[in-house]
Amino acid sequence: MTSGRRIDVLVVGAGPAGLAAAARLATAGAGHVEVLEREQQAGGVPRHCAHGGFGTLPRPRTGPAYAHLLTDAATRAGAVVRTGVTALDWTGPLTLTAVGPNGPETITARAVVLATGARERPRSARLVPGTRPVGVYTTGELQQAVHLYRQRIGTRAVVVGAEDVSYAAADTARAAGADVVAMVTELPRARTAPARAQDARLRRGIPLLTGTTVTELLGHGRLSGVRIRHRDGRTAVLPCDTIVFTGDFVPDHELARRGGVPLEPGTRGPAVDGALRTLRPGVFAVGSVLHPVESAGTAAREGTHAATAVQAWLAGADWSEGVPLVVDPPLHWIAPNRVTPTDRLRYVLRATAPLTRPTLHVTQDGRTLHRAAVLLNRQLTLTARWTHRVDPKGGPVRVSVPCGSAP
Repeated sequence: MTSGRRIDVLVVGAGPAGLAAAARLATAGAGHVEVLEREQQAGGVPRHCAHGGFGTLPRPRTGPAYAHLLTDAATRAGAVVRTGVTALDWTGPLTLTAVGPNGPETITARAVVLATGARERPRSARLVPGTRPVGVYTTGELQQAVHLYRQRIGTRAVVVGAEDVSYAAADTARAAGADVVAMVTELPRARTAPARAQDARLRRGIPLLTGTTVTELLGHGRLSGVRIRHRDGRTAVLPCDTIVFTGDFVPDHELARRGGVPLEPGTRGPAVDGALRTLRPGVFAVGSVLHPVESAGTAAREGTHAATAVQAWLAGADWSEGVPLVVDPPLHWIAPNRVTPTDRLRYVLRATAPLTRPTLHVTQDGRTLHRAAVLLNRQLTLTARWTHRVDPKGGPVRVSVPCGSAP
């Protein structure tokens, strides 16, 4: 028999975003704050990322240490973190059904925070043909196999992708004793810091094959190789017994979609304003479910940022849907993707083509709100210092790149 309970704030997902939101809310006295996590341990992706670089620059931590820090902060603040519990569906505007070790239950909250994260597309979703051998991973599967379960992998690995997560996958494969025979990307160059790409290529001897696609997996029982095609049409076979598909993240938006939370076509995550309010009153969304995929630190900051808006909602504040925020090509998406005059969270953007010293133009109904040159690093970001100029009753706000910023 399903039991029903009422709480103040329900957070779905115990990754960096969800835990940070729960910690801030519990500290601020938001009432009963509860976090549901379907995995057996809280902490999200960092718990199986053995490399460093998490946390603050003065006190960097490994992924597991950072996951423990966030979990401990939430529980010490008074939030209840429940693992092994899966949120299944909605039975009301702010009511969800869940199932865990004690069976099914129904939870009604005054506010719901969706922090369900993102996932990498596996080989099947990328439509890579061939046999179905052992030795095919995504980054998350590889890291869990190596760092959580101490499983053995193969001896020769190919990494598909050339962004930060791809290089982390290469490091994991090497830590497991495999030689990385190549990194393969369809892009013309790596999407990571130049120093990192150079270190992998020169000091670690990992070839980077740009403009190259994996077209087939070979082998029966165990992977024996992959067929690749270069941009000029040449094909070759790379002998290997392990392949890791990296990047190509998609939001884990199933719960949002089932709840009728409108999604943004560009990001494929929930549409939100700068306070991380969705278009469904009382429902917020934070972290990688909004824009896959940023750093754990970015997700945690969003969780902390959203807590302020959650508190305001609990105190009786009105729910504002904001004005749509849209981008013009070659920009692909922007998040948050709605805007109100009081927004203060910076915006994250992605483009479909490489940009050269881009200048972003922000306009509404033909009126210029902001114009700024931005530095290109791993992220393309836009300050929120212009939002007070937005007319809440006006048309969509547009972000564009003038001619000359894109090749």
